[in-house]
Amino acid sequence: MTANTSTQAVEPIDPQSVFTVLICDLVGLRFGPDGKPDPSEVRAHIEAKGGRFHAAALGDKTGLEQGRVHFFYQPDLSGRQELIEAAGDGRYDAVIAAATFLPAETVFPLAGVRIGAGTGNMGSRSWGGGSGEGGTAVLMNTPGINSRATAQMVMKAILKVLPDLPVDLLHDRVARGAFDTGRELRDFPTEKLEGKTIAIIGYGNIGREVAKLARAFGMRVVIHARPRHRDWIEAEGFVFAPDLVEAADRADVLSVHVGLGKQDAQTGRYANAGLIGAEVLSRMNKGAVLVNYDRGELVDVAALGDALDAGQVRHAATDADLFRDASTGSLSGPMLPYLDLVERHGDKLELLPHAAADTDHPSRVAGARQAVDQLFDVICRKSVTNAKGTVPPGYLSVGATTPPGIGPVTADHLLKLTSSDCSELADVCDRQSRLWKALSDAPTAERGKIVAEQSEELVRLIDRFCLLAEKLNLRGPYQ
Repeated sequence: MTANTSTQAVEPIDPQSVFTVLICDLVGLRFGPDGKPDPSEVRAHIEAKGGRFHAAALGDKTGLEQGRVHFFYQPDLSGRQELIEAAGDGRYDAVIAAATFLPAETVFPLAGVRIGAGTGNMGSRSWGGGSGEGGTAVLMNTPGINSRATAQMVMKAILKVLPDLPVDLLHDRVARGAFDTGRELRDFPTEKLEGKTIAIIGYGNIGREVAKLARAFGMRVVIHARPRHRDWIEAEGFVFAPDLVEAADRADVLSVHVGLGKQDAQTGRYANAGLIGAEVLSRMNKGAVLVNYDRGELVDVAALGDALDAGQVRHAATDADLFRDASTGSLSGPMLPYLDLVERHGDKLELLPHAAADTDHPSRVAGARQAVDQLFDVICRKSVTNAKGTVPPGYLSVGATTPPGIGPVTADHLLKLTSSDCSELADVCDRQSRLWKALSDAPTAERGKIVAEQSEELVRLIDRFCLLAEKLNLRGPYQ
């Protein structure tokens, strides 16, 4: 996690150098006194590190203070052409973006950081496009920052239709005094989430957080991911599906979290485009729910339209970029094909403008601060955190970092345990072990007495161990 800005030391920059960074997305989602989203928390973080924050576009670079990293806040940049005009000549050394799609023609000689997990929108040729494969600049992200916010929005989309109690209708009738519980409640049987099957495609930070929430609702969780994840998926109590179609088989809900994958240099098509197609949709239970809060391109929109026509899918929630040209009003972005479904299936759709991960102010601020830190590391130390794709020569990749409790357990988590932490864990485990041993060794006739005397303590120790493991970030797959 980012250190408190009040205690940070100013980063050492070559006194003769000037670095420029474009911030082309909001870095604060709460409204300030001027009625606009407030970037002041990130501004304070930048200034505490010795950087300069400019709420304007870069003008004459020669007039900038030397020995500083200058950040230019332009959150309204969104259209392809205006981004090319603003950043097609390499005037900005680096960029911080969240949802904004950076076309290949944008140039950032040093680095780019995406606030969030995927980097499919980071299309600049400087680092070889969204996969980060090739190029001379560094591509990074902030994995895990918005994982919980996205996962919670996924569950909100599911809960909109499951359980299927018509809340608005019942509220209206109750408010008008037009309902009799004794006679009429029988007409509104309700399906519950408990016992339903959710297929989750991808076992990254967001997919795993969705799985944890779905399990809390009593759902059966099936996960399709790379085979190397199987042991950890099953260790967490989820079902592993070796292929996509098997995961979708008899699923009541499907939620996709795999990213776009690599982009073909010749066709521009992403490896995972159209991944959720007719075969996958047909294997789900009739009346299933589809949630795509990843990338719009992952779903074959024509196949989704057919599935909605047939009632195979009852509800589809999609979160994808939609851009509107300020001068012409023309629309673009991966949401565009979904708009063709609105006339026929508007009541079965929930379309969001890539907002699912952006509704959480603390997550966005934390991600922006981390992005700032990563750029300072690249500039000051040539060290790269959360690299995507290849790391150019001359830079040192220092691994990945995620917020506490998000992502895999690493050796670093174990090394950071204090002597007190280790001692408490050992004591809890030892006391548990002795009680289990006593139960194991006792004759069947005597086990009842042990249970009567010790079961409350045993359950308390089990709960304590689980809480300690959660607190110390020791739950989850190991990497």
